[in-house]
Amino acid sequence: MKRIEFAKVVARLAGTILKDGYHSVKKIKHKAGRELVTQYDIASENIIKEMVMLRFPEDAIIAEETKSSFISGEHIWIIDPLDGTNNFAHGFPFFCVSIGIANRGSVVAGVIYDPLRDEMFWADETGAYLGDVRLHTSETEDISSALLATGFPYDMPASEEDNLKHFAHFSKAALGIRRAGSAALDLAYVAAGRLDGFWELKLKMWDMAAGSVIVEMAGGQTTTFTGKKWSITSDRIVASNGKIHRAMLKIIRGNQ
Repeated sequence: MKRIEFAKVVARLAGTILKDGYHSVKKIKHKAGRELVTQYDIASENIIKEMVMLRFPEDAIIAEETKSSFISGEHIWIIDPLDGTNNFAHGFPFFCVSIGIANRGSVVAGVIYDPLRDEMFWADETGAYLGDVRLHTSETEDISSALLATGFPYDMPASEEDNLKHFAHFSKAALGIRRAGSAALDLAYVAAGRLDGFWELKLKMWDMAAGSVIVEMAGGQTTTFTGKKWSITSDRIVASNGKIHRAMLKIIRGNQ
């Protein structure tokens, strides 16, 4: 079984754990500042890691809750077992499982699974898909007609780099902005054409890895805030349908 097919299997299994947990009592802990973790983050991550290590023992794993098993393999699985934990903990129905697969440092495939809506976004070298349907980014060409999304960093109360200036300027330039609380799903929505663009800062690789390749393979574009191609070492991202990308970068650069 190809890695991408296996990733879809384990994402769905982990999603079942999250869906069951969503309707159950949650043990909520604070990791740092406003960042939460529940027993279901841990359970989801454990099942993904166990299955990957059994099927592909030579591969490396980087995961949010345990950070890494080992990172010297040619293939690296970059796992967010529950993206949108704060939403999940509060009963807000917008969260997912995100699994990116990198080869020699570049993300080549990814899966984002929304268990509540049973939506499987994925991509490999053949393209980007929602289930079996090919994905394409939107055709919006003017940022004044664009629906965008973003998020805010967990250290927002203590940091001046809080995304508020960017948010204010994008609010005036774009048709609308959504802040739903899951960077991975926001990226999947850009790939699906539900959003025209997304930007965020102070993210981790597991927040963006799967979504970045899904956007790219759907015909979109992902870069850093400076316009360089996004990579797993980047802690911020601009993702778009490609048509409004230059306008988004111009707004961001004007507020650096």
